[in-house]
Amino acid sequence: MRIAVINGPNLNLLGTREPEVYGKDTLHDLERHLNDLGAELGVRVECFQSNHEGALIDYLHGLPRKADAVVINPGGLTHTSVVLRDALVGIGLPVYEVHISNIHTREEFRRHSFISGIARGVICGMGLRGYEYAVREAAASAPAKKAAAPRKK
Repeated sequence: MRIAVINGPNLNLLGTREPEVYGKDTLHDLERHLNDLGAELGVRVECFQSNHEGALIDYLHGLPRKADAVVINPGGLTHTSVVLRDALVGIGLPVYEVHISNIHTREEFRRHSFISGIARGVICGMGLRGYEYAVREAAASAPAKKAAAPRKK
């Protein structure tokens, strides 16, 4: 099983941007932890981050051939991007939405998500642990792969 972990705009600034909200761990720290977790769970975790909406959509379009589930923190695009939502629907993979902070206790404009309605699960306010919870759930919820039928001689 392969799980794509996608981070949107400004998440490359983890560790330095508002550490009181987002913590002191960097994106590299998070990605290393998720790769280790994937190895522990027997799944492959592939991480991608971009500050550009089009790059995120292009990446998503390639996932049906490469991944079995998506864990995504769309950053600010959560509240503004119908096209990101449409791309997630279009690829037909299970989606798990993650937010480091609790978006429901922040500014009013952050309380609406275009992604939540199409996500299999939403985790917010749990810090970087939210990614771990989402990866674990994606791995546990994956349909069992059928073993190949024995060949007839």
